[in-house]
Amino acid sequence: MRRLFVASALLVLLLYGGLILSIFYFFDTSTLWQSLTSDRILFAIKTSLLAATLATILALLIAIPAGYALSRYDFWGKGVVDSLLEFPMIVSPAALGAILLIFFNNPLGSWIQEHFITFIFSFAGVVLAQFVTITGVATRFAKAAFDEVDEELERTAQVLGGSKSFVFRSVTLPLAKRGLIAAAILSWAKALGEFGATLTIAGTMPFRTETLPISIYLHLEMADIEGTVALIVLLLAFGLGALGVTKKLIGKAKWS
Repeated sequence: MRRLFVASALLVLLLYGGLILSIFYFFDTSTLWQSLTSDRILFAIKTSLLAATLATILALLIAIPAGYALSRYDFWGKGVVDSLLEFPMIVSPAALGAILLIFFNNPLGSWIQEHFITFIFSFAGVVLAQFVTITGVATRFAKAAFDEVDEELERTAQVLGGSKSFVFRSVTLPLAKRGLIAAAILSWAKALGEFGATLTIAGTMPFRTETLPISIYLHLEMADIEGTVALIVLLLAFGLGALGVTKKLIGKAKWS
């Protein structure tokens, strides 16, 4: 049985590792350098990083209290909320973007765009697409982080006179800190790689809504394989770097 299980794990390595290695057949350092010195690509990278950061911050503002509520309280609709966290995963990104596009074409969505902020074909639309994509994931990760905190410690702090808000700030958050930071990093990495919803609601306008994943799509559409590979390598560097930081944090949490 051990050989079967190990072979399955190595098969996963062969699948994803092989796909990653295969792109380096077309990798060219000069093309990568051209990408890093191109004003358009640099703008796409800056747009991706800024949008992913803003989307992650906004998602965490909801995910942290929502994750705590799901971890600690029983309330009406909890099961539905818990199930809907998977909504962005079971609906394709393109469909999610289409849903957003349809929403902003109904009376309420049109009123929001006319009186507050324009989302369709704008940078705000990029942030919104990423925010909607990652909020459920961020909430799931936040809930898992709070689940790891011993409730007895919270009750003890309350018995000693701490208010619920004080206990949450001084006991719960510090104990869940590593898990929440890991949640933020993973959510950020997922936002950075978001494509389908962004393409649908924000479009592909250079120097406006073009992100790194959209730039990859446009280069591939032009049959520029080397340029596509260079941009994929950049995206992999950001994503794998974020994953490495997360694994270190989780490893420290296990041994602390």
